[in-house]
Amino acid sequence: MTTTAPRLGTALARLLILAAALLGTLLAGAAPASAHAALTGSDPKDGAVVATAPKEVNLTFSEQVAMSADSIRVLDPAGRRADTGEILDLCSGSIVRYGVALRAGLPDGTYTVAWQTVSADSHPIAGAFTFSIGAPSTTSVALPDRAAGGGLVGALYGIARYVSYAGFAVLVGGGAFVLACWPRGAGVRPVQRTVVRGWLALTGATLLMLLLRNPYTGSGELSDVFDLAGLKAVLETKTGAALTSRLLLLGAAALFVAVLFGAYVRRTDPKEKKDLSFGLGIGGTVVAAGVAGTWALAEHASTGIQPGIAMPVDILHLLAVAAWLGGLTVLLVSLYKAPSVDRSAIERFSRVAFGSVVVLAATGLYQSWRQVGSWSALTGTRYGQLLLVKIGLMAVLIGIAWISRRWTRRLADPTPADEPDDTEKTGTTENTGTTEKTEESEHAEESEEAGQDSDAGDGASAADPERAAQLARQRAAVATARRKRERDADPERAGLRRSVLTEAAVAVVLLAVTTVLTSTEPGRTEEEAGRSGSTASGPAAVPDRPVDIRLPFDTGGVDGKGVVRLSLDPGRTGANALHLFVERPNGKPLDVPEIKVALTLEAKDVGPLPVAPDRIQTGHWSASGVQIPMPGEWKIQVTVRTSDIDQTTIEKNVKIG
Repeated sequence: MTTTAPRLGTALARLLILAAALLGTLLAGAAPASAHAALTGSDPKDGAVVATAPKEVNLTFSEQVAMSADSIRVLDPAGRRADTGEILDLCSGSIVRYGVALRAGLPDGTYTVAWQTVSADSHPIAGAFTFSIGAPSTTSVALPDRAAGGGLVGALYGIARYVSYAGFAVLVGGGAFVLACWPRGAGVRPVQRTVVRGWLALTGATLLMLLLRNPYTGSGELSDVFDLAGLKAVLETKTGAALTSRLLLLGAAALFVAVLFGAYVRRTDPKEKKDLSFGLGIGGTVVAAGVAGTWALAEHASTGIQPGIAMPVDILHLLAVAAWLGGLTVLLVSLYKAPSVDRSAIERFSRVAFGSVVVLAATGLYQSWRQVGSWSALTGTRYGQLLLVKIGLMAVLIGIAWISRRWTRRLADPTPADEPDDTEKTGTTENTGTTEKTEESEHAEESEEAGQDSDAGDGASAADPERAAQLARQRAAVATARRKRERDADPERAGLRRSVLTEAAVAVVLLAVTTVLTSTEPGRTEEEAGRSGSTASGPAAVPDRPVDIRLPFDTGGVDGKGVVRLSLDPGRTGANALHLFVERPNGKPLDVPEIKVALTLEAKDVGPLPVAPDRIQTGHWSASGVQIPMPGEWKIQVTVRTSDIDQTTIEKNVKIG
C-alpha cells in the first residue's frame, strides 16, 4: 500500500495553528519582564514611621544594578522632590546598596520613594514604597501602576527578543546543516532563502531592540525611540555594547552567507571545495560563537554565581540549540520545497541532532542548578515552573526526534534481496546513496518527452508561437506534478516529513518558553529576595536602627479591623521611644479606647515588661523611656481594645541589639 505525504498547505497550517495557540496561551499568562535583581531592603523600611527626618534613603539589592542620576526619587506629601538628586554609592563587598540624600528641614508627613534601574542582566526593575516622618499623612503622590518593561514597548521588545533567538537558530543551524550535512544544499534556492531570512530576522530584531532599549528601560513611551540622547546613553551600557557588537558580527555573518551560497556553490574542484568548506567551518563557528556571546555577556550568565563558567556554558547551550532547531527548520523546508534531499544528509543531521541533545542536557543541567538552586525554587517560583515546562517540551521533542530517527534508518535501509525486479533493486541502491542520478534521469525523460511533443507539434508551433509557449508551460507543469507525486508516494519520506513537521511545531513553543524564561527572575534570586524581604519586615531588625513593624488585628466588633504600626527607636538596649499608630484598613487613623504593650525575652525568662503608652492624637500613642535591659529576640505583644468588650492581642518577634 502506498503512503502519501501530507499536503503542505493543510498539515503545516494545522500544526502552525496549534503552535500559535500554545504560544499565545503561554505569552498571555506571562507577566512583563520580572526583576532579575531584587530589592532586599531599605532604610527607612516600607511603611516605617520615624521620629526625625533621616539624612538619606538607601536601597539594598540582591545583585549589581546600573544607577542613573534619576534612579531614586523621594517625593513629599505634595508631590515635590524631597531629595537632592545626588546618588550615593554605598556598596561594600558583596552588599549592593545605593542611596539618595534628603533635603534639610523636611516637615512631618508621608513620603514616597520611587526607584527605577536596570539589573546587571539587562532587565529593567522598578518599585515604590512610603515612609512617614513624625506621623502618617495623606499624600497626593500616586504610586506607578505600570510594571517596568511593560506596556506596548515591553511587548514589542519581547517580540524582538523572540525573533532574534529564532533568527539566530535558523542562521547558525541552517549554515551548519549545509556545511556538515548537505553541501549540495548550498545550491538549493529554498535553503538559501531560509538561511538569508534567518540573517534578516536576527539583524532586524537586533536593530529594533537597540532602538527600543531606551524607552524599555525608561519612560515606556514609544515616542522615545527617536530620542538620540537616550540612544547615546544606551550605547554606553553593557547591553547597548552587546547589541552593537552583534550587529558588527552580523556583518561578518553576511559575508559568510554570501560565500556559502556563491563561491562555494561554484567550486567544482573537490580539493578547492574541501579547503573552502574547512575555512567556512572555522570562520562560521567563530562568528556564531561571537553572536551567542553577545547574549551570554549581557544577560543571565554574566551575573550571579560562577559567571566565568556560566558564560562559556551559555554559549555552548545556544550553539547546540541552533544546530538542532535551525538545522531542523532547514531540513523541513528541504523536505517540502527542494526537489530531493540526500538520504545520507538526513542521516548526518540525525547524528548532529543527537550530539546537540547531549550538549543541551549537560549545559542545561548546570544552568538549572545555577539559576534555581533548590527543589523548593523549582516548584515554588515562576522561573522553576517555566523550567519544568521547558523540560517537558524537551522530552516531547526528543521523543519525536526518536521517531524521526527511525524513519531516517528506514530511508537508509536497502530494498530486501528477494525483490523480483532487478531494475527496482538497482534504483533503490542508487537512491540510498544520493538522489542526484534519479533526478538527472527524470530530467532526461522529461527532455525526451518534451522533444517528442515538440516534434509532434512543430506545425502548430511554427504557425502559432504563443500556442507553442503555452504547450511548453503545460508540459513543464505536468512533469513537475509527476515528479512531486512520485516523490510524495515514498512512505518512508512521508513519515519523516510528518515527524519533522511535528518536531518543528513543538520547537516553536519551546523557543517561546525559553524566551520568557530569559526574562523571568531566576528562582534562586527570587527565593533569596523573599528570605531577605521577610527578614527585613519580620522578626529581625538591624542593630542601631529603629524597629518598625506592622501588626494587623481584628477584634471582631464594629471598627474592629485595622493595623498597628509600631516603632521602637533606636531599637537597642537602654531607653527607647515607642510610637504606635492605629489605622483602619484604608489607612486612615482609628481612634481606640485603649492600647497596651508588653515585651518578653523568653530565652532569658525576662518579662513580660508592661508599657502603657499615652494617647497623643487620634490613632497615635506614644511612650518614652521604654527600657530594653539586654539584647536578644524579644516578643512584642500589643493588646488593642476597640470597645468595652472587643479586644485582641497580637504579637511579633523582633531582634533587638
